[in-house]
Amino acid sequence: MSNKSSVWQPTLIGISIAIGILVGYAIQGRNNLSSTKFVTIGKSGKIDEVLGYIDQKYVEDVDDEALSDAAIEEILSELDPHSYYLSAEEMSSVREEMTGNFEGIGVEFFIVKDTIMVVTPLSGGPSEALGIQSGDKIIMIDDTLVAGTGITNSGVVKRLKGPKGTVVKVGIKRNGKKDLIDYEIKRDRIPIYSVDAGFMVDDKTGYIKISRFNANTYREFREAMEPMEEAGIKNLVLDLRQNPGGYLEEAIKILDEFIDGRKELLFTKGRQHPKFTYNAKRPGVFESGELIILIDQGSASASEILAGCVQDWDRGKIIGTRSFGKGLVQEQYDFKDGSAMRLTIAKYYTPSGRCIQKPYVFGDEHYDEDMSNRFDNGELFSEDSIAIIDSLVFYTKVLKRKVYGGGGIVPDVFVPFDTLGYDDFYRQLFQNGLMQQFAYDYYAVHKSDWEAYKDFKDFNSKFTIKGKIMTSFLAYVAENNIKVPAKIGNETEFNIENRLKAYMAKQHWNGQGFYPVLLENDKAFQMAMQSLKDGKALGAK
Repeated sequence: MSNKSSVWQPTLIGISIAIGILVGYAIQGRNNLSSTKFVTIGKSGKIDEVLGYIDQKYVEDVDDEALSDAAIEEILSELDPHSYYLSAEEMSSVREEMTGNFEGIGVEFFIVKDTIMVVTPLSGGPSEALGIQSGDKIIMIDDTLVAGTGITNSGVVKRLKGPKGTVVKVGIKRNGKKDLIDYEIKRDRIPIYSVDAGFMVDDKTGYIKISRFNANTYREFREAMEPMEEAGIKNLVLDLRQNPGGYLEEAIKILDEFIDGRKELLFTKGRQHPKFTYNAKRPGVFESGELIILIDQGSASASEILAGCVQDWDRGKIIGTRSFGKGLVQEQYDFKDGSAMRLTIAKYYTPSGRCIQKPYVFGDEHYDEDMSNRFDNGELFSEDSIAIIDSLVFYTKVLKRKVYGGGGIVPDVFVPFDTLGYDDFYRQLFQNGLMQQFAYDYYAVHKSDWEAYKDFKDFNSKFTIKGKIMTSFLAYVAENNIKVPAKIGNETEFNIENRLKAYMAKQHWNGQGFYPVLLENDKAFQMAMQSLKDGKALGAK
């Protein structure tokens, strides 16, 4: 594997995990198998007979439900990568994610050095109300030691989530405090937001970051747009990077705010699924301003539909790297026990007629390895390495520009994956969570210092990592057995400073602080701003 690929492998793994969990949430219907009549039901007779023989004749006791689950999973594995079975437990988590809320104590956490670290208490949740802080370490849960025990993310979730109104006890270790702080937290309903940030970058340009499309995404989008409209927004940068998709309906409603008249937004069709077309329906709030959409290899499904439609109508410019390439429609069928099956019934097509689904042949391991292959073949570093299928050329609806089907959305402006300043030292810091942990620890100790800043803009213009804070961080790195280079490159040092400042800003202003800092070191975003400055965003009429 190349040095580039090995340096970015942790990021790649994270992308793959996210895609594996979330891609395919774009569900056309929510049906119940118990009320659905299948004319081909006789085909399942042999399977029923086998299970019957096992139940009646097999030498040992068996778990009938586990056998049935295994049979369903194996059958669906013979189809495509996005037809799959979800257990009742998995469906419970999915419903929470996609309905936009869950019940628990309301903290974002990660595990570092076998200890649960609070990233941030979620706004409006019970943990925030009790005064739990960023950087707190959860040592005890219900009188049971959880630090240094090898606890996993799922183990934390299992202990901290629970029905609204129930109580969980936690023992917190906080910097500057000798003894544990005990809290009794009454669980409550916690909202899950899909719009991570929305703010004006300058007096004309707004920025909105959407991390997924759940049941509340359109409402959150409109709430983010309203103050921008009042501020006189002329340009919008919509960030869909690492957005694995979700409810198609929410993406369509957002598209309708960009595309005028009753223009076609997309269509679907399949073997037993007649062509169905989605059109714009109403006047939108941003049909004439300059629009830029940021995508990358983690943008999938509904994200690709949105970007592809904007591209096909020459409504805005797409900037970044080629998107994931997931253009299959899943229909969900619910079983009585709470489990479900998602079955691919059709394909998505953008207005120009292109299908964005990347090629798939049963048993071809390259499909699962596509992300690794993109690193290895240089696609993320060179536009010339993007695999274009010449036979799948299409043309945009207005300007007749060439666009391509057969595997994701190819951006109008390619921005290579940035490796400058992301060397082996930076990789070690990132892998071990040292920048996050230091930032949270620093904020917890110096929280009162933030009172000197009247708002985020004041903080961003005055606060610096250089000097004393950077020296403290490097000492902290050495204490954690990471060798600090005798000479840190300028780009690496800048990247570290930017990330530390962003994490600290997040503790006080959440996404509204995190993203403005991070975007200062974001090549794709900087390209978007340059395109707007040059008047080359395609979006204005």
